[in-house]
Amino acid sequence: MITKKGGKWLVDIQPGGRGSNRFRKSFKAKPDALQWKSWVENQVRENPDWQPTRRDTRKLLELIEIWYQLHGQQLRSDQYRSLKYLCEGIGNPTADKLTAKLFTDYRSQRITKGVSLNSVNREHAYLRAMFNELKRLGHWHHENPVLTVRQFSVSQTELTYLSGSQIDDLLSALRESKKSDAYRVTLLALATGARWSEAECLRAEFLTITPPLVTYTDTKSGRNRSIPLQQDLANYLKTKETGRLFVGCYAAFRNAVTRAGLELPGGQLSHVLRIPLPAIL
Repeated sequence: MITKKGGKWLVDIQPGGRGSNRFRKSFKAKPDALQWKSWVENQVRENPDWQPTRRDTRKLLELIEIWYQLHGQQLRSDQYRSLKYLCEGIGNPTADKLTAKLFTDYRSQRITKGVSLNSVNREHAYLRAMFNELKRLGHWHHENPVLTVRQFSVSQTELTYLSGSQIDDLLSALRESKKSDAYRVTLLALATGARWSEAECLRAEFLTITPPLVTYTDTKSGRNRSIPLQQDLANYLKTKETGRLFVGCYAAFRNAVTRAGLELPGGQLSHVLRIPLPAIL
């Protein structure tokens, strides 16, 4: 606007709208004020550098949902669920209030509560990847707010595998379980090196008798893989022609590990099965 104050004409405008640069200048004559006002407005239209990037007042959860709809739903990980949990824990701030300090304060609180360094590193990686993808898709026009945050250095835990005698003890404990599917899934995992979830969720259509072969389709990498089986094991596992072969039985497996007296590193309960070994019925 242009107003007259103390014998001078004052120009006070924000041509870029709310949140943009404000321009003020006074003139002795009104025509000069009008001319300068027109010139400034033209500069802002022609040169975006004349005005700062507007605030992004969208909430973090809104950005997460945009990312999920455009990209995240194609992923096979738990990234979406983890991002929503992080969003709740950090207070769902507006986008322009999400800073490296805000995230690192949240991270410190998580560690104080006993959350592992691996877990907070994973949350950090998910958040950083989300903003990178939003920027590539044209839905984020600022710097990645956690780009400069370094992840914690974590020493790798040595992988543990079961010995022959430990496998015998585990299988004996599983035979005692009323949930026989835990025994079957364990045999399948031992024979093929599969993840527990892959073996437990196997459908009958992907286990053939002739030839004895199992095909995993719902894999972490997203690629199918086929593994030959011993004939007697294939016959034993193929209890139906369609549908899931096993019911959920991870709890029964965990209980059998305890009964067998196996002491395993944290986070490696079922991973100790991921080494191809001949199955013993």
